[in-house]
Amino acid sequence: MSSYEEKITNELAEWQIAMQRTPSVSNATIQKFQTRINRLWPNRLRRLITQVVKQMTRAVLFGAEFTTKPNTETRSLMDIEAHVKEKINRYTSTATAEGAITGFGGFVSGLADFPLWMSIKMKMLFEIAASYGVDTKDYKERLFILYVFQLAFSSQKRRNEIYLVISNWEIQKDKLPSDINAFDWQLFQQEYRDHLDLAKLLQLIPGVGAVVGAYVNHKLTNRLGKIAMNAYRLRRLNPR
Repeated sequence: MSSYEEKITNELAEWQIAMQRTPSVSNATIQKFQTRINRLWPNRLRRLITQVVKQMTRAVLFGAEFTTKPNTETRSLMDIEAHVKEKINRYTSTATAEGAITGFGGFVSGLADFPLWMSIKMKMLFEIAASYGVDTKDYKERLFILYVFQLAFSSQKRRNEIYLVISNWEIQKDKLPSDINAFDWQLFQQEYRDHLDLAKLLQLIPGVGAVVGAYVNHKLTNRLGKIAMNAYRLRRLNPR
């Protein structure tokens, strides 16, 4: 094992602990607060998020929009991750600018943020997967991408469940349904919406929305990229 692999093995161990934390009392309190906040979401926005999540998931599973040719070159893990970090920084910058622009105009332009930002995040995940040599034409690999996405935008309780799937992917992937209609859209979009809660509501306010949109998109896109890195590290360093 190289010195770089030793370094990221330690980072991976810390990440694994974070993904498996037992939901605390504070988590439950936050969840209750988020439930109250959700009542403030306009019905139009609720419908939009549900539709965006459903259509984007269909595109991820069956479309060619995000497919990226896998890297087949023989490269060290350090070199691979240098390129991955560049991609994360690039997509985070794009998401930051997009959040600021759509947040500037208030409610109407703020609505445009959800599909645009979702597309940016998904494209980033596909490129990260390809950098690790994953063939994203494979249906099961696309499912893995969706699980990584949920890992970043879920409660700790749900995160624990998802982690068990991706940490034993070679076993779990053969147990997953091949029918897209078996996918739990409601749970997916509910967890996603809960995770965004108040921050994205503030983005709909003219003026303030630009600052909030830029900050939230930057923070969460960057975090999603790092979670994806660790998910693929886990499969590479701890194959089943």
